[in-house]
Amino acid sequence: MATGAKERATGAVARVERVGHGEVVSATGANIELSSALSTPGYSPVDLMYAAVAGCLALSARIAASEMHLLDQFVEAKVSVTGRKAKEPPRRITHFDIAIEIVGDFDHATKHALIERAEQLCTVSNTFRDSPVFVVNGGDGT
Repeated sequence: MATGAKERATGAVARVERVGHGEVVSATGANIELSSALSTPGYSPVDLMYAAVAGCLALSARIAASEMHLLDQFVEAKVSVTGRKAKEPPRRITHFDIAIEIVGDFDHATKHALIERAEQLCTVSNTFRDSPVFVVNGGDGT
């Protein structure tokens, strides 16, 4: 049944050539240059993963404030995400370390409620928590 709500185009295509930086282009046309060198500024794929979690939680905190009719007191949400890599193969992040700061005229309990609701709303962190299925093919269906 149609809800009348528009859906945002989602997805990304990454390209890397024999030399030089790679790039990721979103379904909406935004472009991010990839960096894999330790000394080169820019986003690595792991940085993009952290950015996805941080961005989703920050936006979700604002949505939570709106849902709770607290948007007038909401100044900002600042989310910092780092992680820890596994010591053994396969290469992966084993822990996400997340700090959420809610700025606004809120008591401790209200800030905590906003953070809890943001966690419930965030598609990205919910996806990582639920171990999604990956289906990888050769691009031509094989």
